[in-house]
Amino acid sequence: MVIVIVGPTGVGKTRLSIMLAHKYNGEIINADSTQVYRGLDIATAKVTESEKEGIVHHLIDICDVNDDYTVFDFQRDCRTCIDDIISRGKTPIIVGGTGLYVKAALYDYQFDLEDKHFDYSNIGDDELYDRLLSIDPDTSIHKNNRKRVERALSYYDSTGKLLSSKEKSDKLLYDCLFIGLTTDRDKLYDRINKRVDIMVSDGLVTEARAIYDSGVRSKAIMTPIGYKELFPYFSNECDFDSCISLIKQRSRNYAKRQYTWFNNQMDINWFNVDFDCFDNTFLDVCSFIDVK
Repeated sequence: MVIVIVGPTGVGKTRLSIMLAHKYNGEIINADSTQVYRGLDIATAKVTESEKEGIVHHLIDICDVNDDYTVFDFQRDCRTCIDDIISRGKTPIIVGGTGLYVKAALYDYQFDLEDKHFDYSNIGDDELYDRLLSIDPDTSIHKNNRKRVERALSYYDSTGKLLSSKEKSDKLLYDCLFIGLTTDRDKLYDRINKRVDIMVSDGLVTEARAIYDSGVRSKAIMTPIGYKELFPYFSNECDFDSCISLIKQRSRNYAKRQYTWFNNQMDINWFNVDFDCFDNTFLDVCSFIDVK
């Protein structure tokens, strides 16, 4: 059996995964698209060595920031990890908020050959989204998620097929239990805001400054929330507080998109997190797992 823990940023997925790994003889597989890169630690909320509590973690720090690690690469690597963990009599526990990575690894998710690359940089957000709606009126992609809008258009322009139809494969390749952690919106947003403040205290600005000074602007650098938002501060184009506010805003928006994606794409068993006593959440999840 594969245990899968999903949910928005800042809701406690890492903490739960460690506790479940101890109880169910598990090893954890990262399913966050940014934590595969070395050197991107604070903004990506990468699990620390002390937080791991001796639990084996896979697919963390496996790439350089200049590498182009794709969902296809993750699909291959994650399935290899799952098979290896199961073969050793242990429980694979996949944890992360990158829904497409989870879907590609666990479902019969086929990749079509895309032999063309399209540049949409000269098209405004509104026009780009209108183009997507013209080919896929029922798309679940949010207008502000430009990266996904471009991905959907590129897929259609290259293959003549809708990305949404490909992503709705419901044939699971493994025996899985999908566990989602949730909380009410105001509480989640407050936790996200405070989490960003903690990141700043932990050295986010220093980490982001080193990245800025490196001159690297690869996908790995420009995708996570927390680095690029500080670049205008380093170039004296924006004040510090405004940049931090933008990180918080984008993190909250991302959490909202994560909820939408998981609810549309997977059959998730949601658990409301008790932040005052996380053990209660852990026990609720264990009770669910034990009867399956």
